[in-house]
Amino acid sequence: MKNEPLEADILLVDDEEQFVSTLSARLQLRGLKVEAAGNGMDAMRLVGKKVFDAIVLDLIMPGIDGIETLRRMKAFDPGLQIIMLTGRGTVTAGVEAMKAGALDFLIKPLDLNTLLAKIGTAKSNRMLLI
Repeated sequence: MKNEPLEADILLVDDEEQFVSTLSARLQLRGLKVEAAGNGMDAMRLVGKKVFDAIVLDLIMPGIDGIETLRRMKAFDPGLQIIMLTGRGTVTAGVEAMKAGALDFLIKPLDLNTLLAKIGTAKSNRMLLI
């Protein structure tokens, strides 16, 4: 059975420009549409303007951090499918993110296939909520 290519609109939120650039390119090569934000406030503005199938959100950012951004996004739209990322993950942070409504919590460096699978789950969940 041949896998259908994943088509999804993704918002990637991370303050590390090189990471965003590299991951965006890798996701776009696989047919995903990617928009990026370098901080939580810019991400909130984008979420207010467009519907995303999945949001990939960094935990540690300047200004409002990933957990606070997650909380604000879920308050704006409880159906948002948010995958948290961190380079410095702790069990406590992962539990906090999941309690705040994250779909999942992934550690950098990312396994791209794992991320794609999570994005596929997020898109399926989002479609069920529409």
